[in-house]
Amino acid sequence: MSALRKQMDGDLVVRGMAVRTREAYLGAVAGLAKYYGRRPDRIGEAQVQNYLLHLIQERKLAWSSCNIVTQGLKFFYRVTLKRREAQFGIPTARQPQKLPQILAREEVAALLEKTTNLKHRALLMTTYGAGLRLNEVCHLKLTDIDSARMTLRVEQGKGAKDRYTLLSPRLLAELRRYWVVHRPKQWLFTSKDGEHPISDASVQKVFYAAKKRAAIVKQCGIHGLRHAGRLAAAGGSGRGACAAGSGPRPPSESPLVRRRRGRTAACPARAPPPRRPALDSRRPPVRLSRH
Repeated sequence: MSALRKQMDGDLVVRGMAVRTREAYLGAVAGLAKYYGRRPDRIGEAQVQNYLLHLIQERKLAWSSCNIVTQGLKFFYRVTLKRREAQFGIPTARQPQKLPQILAREEVAALLEKTTNLKHRALLMTTYGAGLRLNEVCHLKLTDIDSARMTLRVEQGKGAKDRYTLLSPRLLAELRRYWVVHRPKQWLFTSKDGEHPISDASVQKVFYAAKKRAAIVKQCGIHGLRHAGRLAAAGGSGRGACAAGSGPRPPSESPLVRRRRGRTAACPARAPPPRRPALDSRRPPVRLSRH
């Protein structure tokens, strides 16, 4: 890694940028340097603007992709190189508002029915039932499961925020079945080596394989499972979702927030009990088994 790349990566880390953002910004600068065949700090603003034009006119990249490159280059020149006056960019584009394709409850049921692998089934049920984003389900830990309060803790989710979402009895039972067989130690869903969290790509492969087996033709990724769970919990199939224990209420709110807003007749939120004393560090941090 060159000194400039290290410096830029350090600037990104200090500002709390997510790993994917860092990779995208560093890749933008690397692409610029490769295009001109020289160090990026020796490339002028006019040349940067021409490079952006090349991405739009010749490579036909989408506006969103060009915007990521633009933001990465602006960070490099204005922050890392401290050229605050650097001026280049692309015009703001009006993005078309498209609704995501959401899986119906019958499609979700078929998806889970066709998933016989215990780990994959638990992973998909957690995504749907707890309304989690891809990165959130990948980084769940055993200590995030609170079977007493029936909640899941999402650590550093979107916007680097922690939150709680509800844990249904059905999902808890499925996670217990999975835990008895696989016995993960730290991460709830691990990679093949058992030491690291499962990768985003692996989870997407699991979802697409299950979708193919269930003969679902809707164009959506695993994020469609989150949308389906949230819609069912919010009232799309309201009472049925809660009665079956297959989905929580909208997970963007913590149980305490829902308590203040009041309970609904369709799916009453579970009020958390008083704070418990710290767990003995010598005992398992979470009890997934019944014994």
